[in-house]
Amino acid sequence: MEIFNNILIYFVIVPLLTLGGLAICRNQGIKAIRTVAVIGASILMVLAAILVKIFLDARAGGDTSEMILRSDILWYAPFNVHLALGVDGVSVVMILLSAFIVFAGVFASWKMNPLPRQFFMWFFLLSTGVFGFFISIDLFTMFMFYEVALIPMYLLIGVWGSGNKNYSAMKLTLMLMGGSAFLMLGLIGIYFHSAPAGQPLTMNILDIAHNDAIPHNWQYLLFPLTFVGFGVLGAMFPFHTWSPDGHASAPTAVSMLHAGVLMKLGGYGCFRIAIYLMPFAANELAWIFLLLTGASIVYGALSACVQTDLKYINAYSSVSHCGMVLFAILMFNTTAMTGAVLQMLSHGLMTALFFALIGMIYGRTHTRDIRDMGGMMHIMPYLGVGYVIAGLASLGLPGLSGFAAEMTIFFGSFQHTDMFRRVLTIMATTSIVVTAVYILRVVAKLLFGEVQDEHHRTLTDATWEERLSTATLILAVAAIGCFPNFFIDIIKSSFNPVVEALQAALPMM
Repeated sequence: MEIFNNILIYFVIVPLLTLGGLAICRNQGIKAIRTVAVIGASILMVLAAILVKIFLDARAGGDTSEMILRSDILWYAPFNVHLALGVDGVSVVMILLSAFIVFAGVFASWKMNPLPRQFFMWFFLLSTGVFGFFISIDLFTMFMFYEVALIPMYLLIGVWGSGNKNYSAMKLTLMLMGGSAFLMLGLIGIYFHSAPAGQPLTMNILDIAHNDAIPHNWQYLLFPLTFVGFGVLGAMFPFHTWSPDGHASAPTAVSMLHAGVLMKLGGYGCFRIAIYLMPFAANELAWIFLLLTGASIVYGALSACVQTDLKYINAYSSVSHCGMVLFAILMFNTTAMTGAVLQMLSHGLMTALFFALIGMIYGRTHTRDIRDMGGMMHIMPYLGVGYVIAGLASLGLPGLSGFAAEMTIFFGSFQHTDMFRRVLTIMATTSIVVTAVYILRVVAKLLFGEVQDEHHRTLTDATWEERLSTATLILAVAAIGCFPNFFIDIIKSSFNPVVEALQAALPMM
């Protein structure tokens, strides 16, 4: 079939084949399980690198199409459902981010116990959903992969998590499924208004956008449904409460993939579906969600300040940083939206690095309470340096990914002459100061304070697989910080259709 000539389909096939390989490793031992997982993750990394090259070559060759690598196969004729694939610059960098974190997550889970085979099987099923979501341009297939990415979380936390894992897994699942219910209603409504009267209905996102057939009164209903549906996964205030508990109980690699990639499905979906397909309602109702996302930024940062558990600190920090993504998307200009994608990349990498390091520290000290730890820089210097780098990226140190992302967001947000947006932007920038406070507080107490437990003096530093996992993420964080233009060149043209649709909707307000 023609679709198998498209590299995009292999981002779904490879995780599924890896899952199948793990399924037959029942009696082959831990080495075989690790080997299969590493091969699968490595192939995904290679595919992501090839995809970036293909995309850059296409743009350099003058290809100005909205999506490249298009494939389309009719899947279910009664509702005109297609397996429709395609990527733009935003999709490409999200796929690259996902491949990096899957690769790092495999090595961070090197000593997973118990049931390592089953853990990696669910881990790669979750990865299948993530990659499938980013390559889909059909509403049905996007939603299908979205659900595939969410469902494994319950078992990954409930079986392999720690602490109050059953409560956390159930709370996360119920809240995200609640968001999915809103999203499903929104997508059904979009489908039934996807084409002018007399023309066949479609689930193709590009066709729906070009048809511009969703009535304004329906947009008022469908836009909040889809934005809230995706916003729940993006930890938008006040629907964020699942995030700290879920991350605190999740095993290391699951926290890495969930905070690093899965939460980005929320921002990506808001941009790709809610705003692009319903620009009139987006212009009209943006102020409501700007207030909510602005609250996420400030509330998340302030909440992180009062936490003592390392995972809760990073989880509330994620609420703040993911709030910046949705906040910037709602500014409706190319600069701010570019910053939003850079923030998705930056936060995805640095929070994965944070959770990896926290998991490694917890595995040695058996505590995540900073009041029970201190002097770790002398005991485990590699992990200590890695934590400092992640912290500096989070607070926006120039030369690391956080600086390029946050400055682009705030510069783009302040471009508006609208005083309401400017005031909200000024309020959101206060999170930079608050972030510096809690990051430096944790670094001082955890790494440079007095050793609280004499048994900690005998702990060992990172093993080779832990160094490989964290070094991959550190290099990526530095690459974005030092060469942001490389990523900006990939993503900048992807916003033109969305911005044009928003501007075209303005005269009708």
